[in-house]
Amino acid sequence: MTVADSLPDARPVATGSRSGARRAQRFGLYALLVLVAVIAGGPLYWLISSALKANPQIYSYPPHWVPTDLRWSNFSDAWSAAPFGRFFLNSLIVSVTGTVIELIAALLCAYAFVFLPFPGKKILFLFLLGAMMVPGHVTLLPNFLTIAQLGWVNSYAGLIAPGLGSVFGTFLLRQHMLTLPQEVTDAAKIDGAGHLRILFRVVLPMSRPMVITVALVVMVGKWNDFIWPLIITSSADMRTLPIGLLFLKNTETFANWGVILAGAVMVIVPVLVVFFFAQRYIIAGLTQGAGK
Repeated sequence: MTVADSLPDARPVATGSRSGARRAQRFGLYALLVLVAVIAGGPLYWLISSALKANPQIYSYPPHWVPTDLRWSNFSDAWSAAPFGRFFLNSLIVSVTGTVIELIAALLCAYAFVFLPFPGKKILFLFLLGAMMVPGHVTLLPNFLTIAQLGWVNSYAGLIAPGLGSVFGTFLLRQHMLTLPQEVTDAAKIDGAGHLRILFRVVLPMSRPMVITVALVVMVGKWNDFIWPLIITSSADMRTLPIGLLFLKNTETFANWGVILAGAVMVIVPVLVVFFFAQRYIIAGLTQGAGK
C-alpha cells in the first residue's frame, strides 16, 4: 500500500462544501428577490388595501395592513363622483391611437437607419440621440402655441399630435435591427421584395418581442401623462384619467381618501393587466441581443 492510499479522501468534503456554498448563494439570491418584491409591491398593496378602507382606518396608527371592513362602495362612489367613463374613453383613444402611429413611425425610421443608405445617416442619428437628452418640459410652450394656432385645443388631435415622434422607440428598434442576420434581408431582396415588404414580412416578425416592449413603454407613458393633457384641455369632456384623479380629489370636499384611492386603483388596473399578459414579451425584448 502506498502513502497516497493511506491518506483520507478529501473529494467528498470538497464536493459537500461546494454544494453548501451553492445553497447559501441560492438562499441569498432568493432573500434578495423577496426583499425587492416587498419594497416594490408594498406601496401597491397599501394602495389597494386603502381603497377598501374607511377614512378612520386609513389615518389610524398603528396602520391597519388588512382592512377589517371592506368598503367596496368606494369604487362605485369614485365612479359616480367624476365622469370616469368619459375619462377612460379619452385615455383609451389617446393611448391606443398615439401608440399605433408612434410605433409605425418608429419602425419606419429605425428600418431606414439600418437598411437604407443615405448621406449624413450617422450625423442624423447623433441628432436623434441629442433629442433624447432634451427635457420634455422644454417643448411644452412651442407645442402649445403650435396646437393653439392649428385650433386643436380641447381635441384628440391636440392631445395626440405632439407625442407622435418617438425618439426612444426609434433608438431601441434601431439597436435591435442591427442584431438581425443580414442574410435574411439579402435573401428577401434577391426574391424581389421591396423595403416595405421586407419590413413587415421579414423584419417585423423577427422583432416582435422588441416591438411589443416599445409599444408597452409608449402606451404606459401616454396613459400616465399628466402635464400635457392638463395644459391642452380645459373641458371635462376631453380630460384623461390622470386629470380625472385631480378632478376627483377636488370634488371630494372632506378628502375621502378611500374614494380617491379607489379611483387610482381603477386607473392602474388596465396597465397591470396588460403587463401581466405581455410580461414574457417584455422580458424577451429587453434581453434580446444579450448573448451576442
